[in-house]
Amino acid sequence: MEPVNEAAIAWEETAHGETGFRRKKLAAAAAAQGADGDGAGPDLGCSLYELPPGKRSWPYHYHTGNAEAFYVLSGTGQLRAGEGEHPLEPGDYVACPAGPDGAHRVVNDGDDELRYLAFSTMRDPDVTVYPDSGKVGVFAGAPPGGEGERDVSGYYERDSDVPYWDDDC
Repeated sequence: MEPVNEAAIAWEETAHGETGFRRKKLAAAAAAQGADGDGAGPDLGCSLYELPPGKRSWPYHYHTGNAEAFYVLSGTGQLRAGEGEHPLEPGDYVACPAGPDGAHRVVNDGDDELRYLAFSTMRDPDVTVYPDSGKVGVFAGAPPGGEGERDVSGYYERDSDVPYWDDDC
């Protein structure tokens, strides 16, 4: 087990509409160095995020199988959680349980970059629910934010449904 310094990890950038951030997958880098002992990946995810002014993180969502938490390092913003908005500032810690009570989205409504750590359990499989758009994401083979190839991965309309039995069975 060796320390991983964030300065040695490349930024991954995501930009789509109002969503835009940079992320360094700290736990994945540690696992790549064998920190978990078997090379299969950590049981706890951790990423460093930088969210520019006026941008939002992932769409408002919750995970059915994974909890998440955030620790604000610098900057200010808003956390949309449940039915409310909550200010974020350096030193704030937020825990988002798995399930509807853990629905969240981080927004940088400040003038400076919002920098925070995001932690998550790394359970596989997982279903991510997006209440605003009526979608679900289904992931199996690698947890959300995890490394590796997935057996199943896709986004679907939450209300779409097909019968269990069809004429071909």
